[in-house]
Amino acid sequence: MPGIMPITNLTGLQRFSQICGADLPRWLVKRLEDFDDDDALKEFGAEVVTRLCQQLIQGGAPALHFYTLNQSKPSARILDNLGF
Repeated sequence: MPGIMPITNLTGLQRFSQICGADLPRWLVKRLEDFDDDDALKEFGAEVVTRLCQQLIQGGAPALHFYTLNQSKPSARILDNLGF
């Protein structure tokens, strides 16, 4: 089951990815580094993760596991974007 971490800030995403042994795409890191506004970064992150989830669902993922890290709103927004 794919694990999904909503993007709320670059530092947290990098730390979590390092702990898990996951690589972040360079294009994503470069885009996230360009944001100086937290709300704009979260907006972009929600769009990117929503598209990723759509691809996973279309590819036959049996379910998605969201790493909320005690922040339910970003995950809820993605689920709303997906129509759940």
